Amino acid sequence: MGRKPNDSEPTRCASMILLLMGLFSCTVVYIFMSAVMKPTGNSAVERLAADDGEFGSGGGVGGVEGGGCCNGIESFELWGAAVKWGSDFKVKNSKECCEACKDMCTGNHGPCLCDTWVFCGDEKACGDKFGECWLKKQKDTLAPDKKDDGDNSIWTSGIVFGKGEGIVALETEFGAIHVKLLPECSPRSVFNILELLRFRHCAGCQFFRAETRGQVWDARGDHIKDASFGPPYGLLQGTLGAQGIPVETVPSEFCPEIRRGSVAWVGSGPEFFISLANHQEWKNAYTVFGYVLPEDMEIVEKIAQLPTKSDIWTGVNVTVLEKPVPLNVRRIKSSNDDLNLSS
Repeated sequence: MGRKPNDSEPTRCASMILLLMGLFSCTVVYIFMSAVMKPTGNSAVERLAADDGEFGSGGGVGGVEGGGCCNGIESFELWGAAVKWGSDFKVKNSKECCEACKDMCTGNHGPCLCDTWVFCGDEKACGDKFGECWLKKQKDTLAPDKKDDGDNSIWTSGIVFGKGEGIVALETEFGAIHVKLLPECSPRSVFNILELLRFRHCAGCQFFRAETRGQVWDARGDHIKDASFGPPYGLLQGTLGAQGIPVETVPSEFCPEIRRGSVAWVGSGPEFFISLANHQEWKNAYTVFGYVLPEDMEIVEKIAQLPTKSDIWTGVNVTVLEKPVPLNVRRIKSSNDDLNLSS
């Protein structure tokens, strides 16, 4: 007698096919929703904080514009304890020397092993020292030990700030605005700031011009389509020209573009500004030497919204603070001691 066909087998196959199709559909929906709902940083500065953790990778500017900065100061020699001897380590150019130091200061394996690099790149002047790359460690990264500065020096030097280092505070009555300095982009500018840290007071340092973003940029600092490019320009301007303290004017050191949170010189200083907007239209017109930590942009915004009055500077309509806001420059030793850098 023949066996009766098992009707449950095709039914089982059909069920498996439907199950697989359902799983496939759910996977596609999940991938799509993950891409749509994925959070993004509010600005280039905030994304920078996320990319660098606590601004590791030698304090560079991450994947944002200017990430390739690796500049030093020519005819300038920094001292310090050697962690890699130049006589045993030669490279092709100063950038390779800088990158070698940054590789030892990623923040992934404890504190920075290197925060200073010194390179000899003039074949005629350097002689048998040509190509030497000395990697060093400072006792105090905010007060690096300078050995020689002038036309007679054959060296090019630069510094690297590691995780939680290279942060200064612009103290105001509304709170402290913490600024991460960028020595790899603007080394001379940064050394000017470090010079100010030697003095307890910054008499005459103040914010005096404040312009909101108006209807030109949105809250993230992005330009509104078809809007003008100002005024207002979305910035807070001030001066670091302290009374009785000579401030060296610095040559243009172009690297990052002006983004929300960028801190840059007006001309060659000592006037500076903090940008409230992303000014791609300015391209590399200004020297950026630092950026405000994202959590402190609220203080910058608060000052920018203080009472102002209209004025005209060289044919440009501006708004200036009715009452300038004094500021002082103070050093921050480390993130662990003074502030929370987890953005």
